[in-house]
Amino acid sequence: MTGPDLPDPGGTAGRLLDALVERGQTVAAAESLTGGLVAAWLTAAPGASRSVRGSVTAYATDVKRDVLGVDGALLDERGAVDGEVARQMAAGVRTVLGADWGLATTGVAGPEPQDGKDVGTVFVAVAGPDGAGSVRELSLRGGRAGIRSESAQAVLALLLGELTGGRVGNAGAKDTEHHGGN
Repeated sequence: MTGPDLPDPGGTAGRLLDALVERGQTVAAAESLTGGLVAAWLTAAPGASRSVRGSVTAYATDVKRDVLGVDGALLDERGAVDGEVARQMAAGVRTVLGADWGLATTGVAGPEPQDGKDVGTVFVAVAGPDGAGSVRELSLRGGRAGIRSESAQAVLALLLGELTGGRVGNAGAKDTEHHGGN
């Protein structure tokens, strides 16, 4: 099992950091279901301090609203497990921590459904300069640890894909929003 103190199994964090350093850009993470796993993997990579600004573990809904600036009416209407919530989390952490890119994870790791969403329903998002970014919905299977790990891998791969113009991803993912724009 991959633990939070170990580098990510696919090496995506290291490749992502290399791409960020090459561009002179920074990243920040807003994590809900992954609980700091994305930040742990990013900071485990050598040279992380050149690009990692920090992270917010926004496990509670009020932290998403009060710290990251997610619209309270949106949270009341749709709940925390939603693509637009993920997008606002990514944009919010980018602003709060002064990063070029923001990452976000929100979803249901289990063992019980949440807000009418099945276990394994996850949204990952990136927000970047000039409106760049995207949101992906994941439908994951497995236990809590596996869902958290796959979610962390997916958000790192999503940003790596944004930076490299390629698709580095998860077969259980689908685009739910466009690249660029809001």
